[in-house]
Amino acid sequence: MPTFRAAAFFTLAIALALPGCKIIKTPTAEEAAAEASGGFAPDKQVADMWDAKVIPFLEKRAGTFQDVSALAASNLDEAAAKYGHKEKEGSAPWTFAAKVSGTIVKAETKSRAAYLDTDVDGDGKADVRIQIGPVIKGTAIRDSLDFVNFNEFKNQIQWAEFGKAFNVHVNGLTLEKLPRDGLEGKKVEALGAYPLPSSGQPALLTPATIAIGG
Repeated sequence: MPTFRAAAFFTLAIALALPGCKIIKTPTAEEAAAEASGGFAPDKQVADMWDAKVIPFLEKRAGTFQDVSALAASNLDEAAAKYGHKEKEGSAPWTFAAKVSGTIVKAETKSRAAYLDTDVDGDGKADVRIQIGPVIKGTAIRDSLDFVNFNEFKNQIQWAEFGKAFNVHVNGLTLEKLPRDGLEGKKVEALGAYPLPSSGQPALLTPATIAIGG
């Protein structure tokens, strides 16, 4: 009898406790990562703003590569005001929004940091180098945008991760789908951004959109 009473009491205790139970949802990997980082989710931030803000901004801000590079060479302040952006803090170079329309004269696709050397003026020589990844150097897309700034982020690490997220996004969205063979001689159209190059160095454009034709 004592054993029966103990079992009945235990069953009753469980029944009374059940109404107060709360089922906790197992977080996704993305949710767990966001929680661990205090809610910082750069990949989601970039994806959310890409179509709504990033592409419209670049389309409005960009000039042809010929116009942007010529003005930067003759009057950097004017080119910066018209096509460029840079953070007030730090010593980063101006980053310019530009549209490229030209012919691929060299395609380096064996490297993970693949690129297309592109002639835009018809002389058969490369004028601009377009990155096609999957490894993308720099943070040109982030650095060209005037609606994001370092002070909105907790620290330099988050700012860097935010810049990298743009590269990851465009690679997954567009670049990894590009053909890798028989590219030389083909036409290429791209919209993107590039930092002011050092003297004698080619402009290195990170595309936000790109199309390769016949």
